[in-house]
Amino acid sequence: MTTTEQPPSPTASPPVILFPGPSAFQPHSPPPPQPPQTSPSPPPCSVIRRRPPIRLTTEFDSDTSLFFHKVSSKLFNGLAKLKLSFRNTSVGEVVEPQVSLVTKHLNVHYDVVERNALFNGFFDVGPNLKINAAHDLKAQQGEVTLVANLSDPGYQVELASPVPSIGLPRATLKFPCGEVSVEEKEDEEVKRILSVNGVVKGSILNGFCTALYKDENLNLRYSYKDDEMSFIPSISLPSNAVSCAFKRRFSPSDKLSYWYNFDSNYWSTVYKHTAGNDYKFKAGYDSEIRLGWASLWVGDEAGKAKTAPMKMKVQFMLQVPQDDIKSSVLMFRVKKRWDI
Repeated sequence: MTTTEQPPSPTASPPVILFPGPSAFQPHSPPPPQPPQTSPSPPPCSVIRRRPPIRLTTEFDSDTSLFFHKVSSKLFNGLAKLKLSFRNTSVGEVVEPQVSLVTKHLNVHYDVVERNALFNGFFDVGPNLKINAAHDLKAQQGEVTLVANLSDPGYQVELASPVPSIGLPRATLKFPCGEVSVEEKEDEEVKRILSVNGVVKGSILNGFCTALYKDENLNLRYSYKDDEMSFIPSISLPSNAVSCAFKRRFSPSDKLSYWYNFDSNYWSTVYKHTAGNDYKFKAGYDSEIRLGWASLWVGDEAGKAKTAPMKMKVQFMLQVPQDDIKSSVLMFRVKKRWDI
């Protein structure tokens, strides 16, 4: 018996093919939202235990053979600074230990050996008025100063009185071209008299003139300076002591200074050569003490060790007496800073 294959009926439905993924005609559902990722915050104990930075400065002077150490650290995010300073000899003995706490409105300096404290306070009473106070705990003495800025920023009035008060307060008036102060003093007859001191400065004849009056002595000083030369004569009254200083700049790195006293015929001279901000050579002679000298600075002479190369300042000085050259002395100073 044979069978014949029958063709498919034209009305039969086509086969259905199932795909594992979603239908292309249906929209995709959005993924579920993820919680925001936040970095874990350190525990409170780690913030409290974080050590503040410490600065250690050590200085040695061969002339005194003493080491000077200073340790300082900023506390409470810079609101206060704690300082410890002391000296020690070549045998390791610690001398002159002092502890200081410095804040914006109060400074406390404590001498461990003397067991004495010095207090300095600064308080703003208003926008143009502030009070400065100082007190010596052991001596039971101090001073209170009232500072007032006038309407013009160039003018200022200060009233300073010792505590306990023994007379009228010292009054000082500061203005753009100088200042004048008046205070009570005791003379030889134990009488209290008013003493006036002051300084006035201003531009005269293409130069700068300064008049300083203190303890009944008047010093007049005139200074003329340009790019190559400085000329500075001065006279003191009533002693009539006249001196003159002359400075000559040969180049941006070379300068020669000369000073002469007409009253005593003493004179001195200094030659200075600089190489950048960190190297300076000086050589000079002083006729009053009959001494010649030369010094070499590594690091800014007037700056701090922080700005010097490797945070270290070094000075070498050779002193040669004119009367005895064999007794020449070579001295040095070293100042080093560590940030821990």
